[in-house]
Amino acid sequence: MKVISYNLQKHRAAGELTALAAEHDPDLLCVQECDVQHLPDRIGDLALADATQGNRLGLALFYRESAFHLQALRSIELKKSLHDRIAKPAHERVLGARLRDIDAGREFIAASFHAAPLTALNSLRRHQIRAALTELATLGDGLPQLMVGDYNYPVFKENLGHAVREHGYALTLSDDHTYTRYRVFRGHYDFATSSGFEIERVTTLPQRSSDHRPILVTARFD
Repeated sequence: MKVISYNLQKHRAAGELTALAAEHDPDLLCVQECDVQHLPDRIGDLALADATQGNRLGLALFYRESAFHLQALRSIELKKSLHDRIAKPAHERVLGARLRDIDAGREFIAASFHAAPLTALNSLRRHQIRAALTELATLGDGLPQLMVGDYNYPVFKENLGHAVREHGYALTLSDDHTYTRYRVFRGHYDFATSSGFEIERVTTLPQRSSDHRPILVTARFD
């Protein structure tokens, strides 16, 4: 299974999604900072499962209808940072889907995630990540789970990795930096957390018009 995650930087990179999907042929496409009012219903072979509705800029998830049956959806609010309370950039920071793999005959949970911005503390983002994984699990007890997105966590990832492992999940970084706008903030911002999946690789795709580079996650059921 191939999953692309891409932060569109306030929708500016939305026009690249069709070409991105055509080039890499993903089974799932998870986007962040998209203008939900201007999303297409389809991108190539992928159908729009859902998008968050709390703000103009939010999250969306596309899936391959020929490979998966959509079973359930859930958007989730998380503990807010001070920036969230003042600027109100987003209410929902997780969008999850329960899907059934038609060929494998197995169900799983996939999600698009966007953590609080860099003005927040890492401890808050760790709390958001743990809470997101816990809430997503309610879509199906014990199902394999894969959450991709912009974690906004450039440093001290060993602390995050420890917290995620204690929660019963694995953290997998991309093979290169995904955020390059400011030299001092360069790092691995976009990655995956999972359970019940073997993550074969997370490939950082070439820079496009967003300040984030898209990632391509290749995964299979354990």
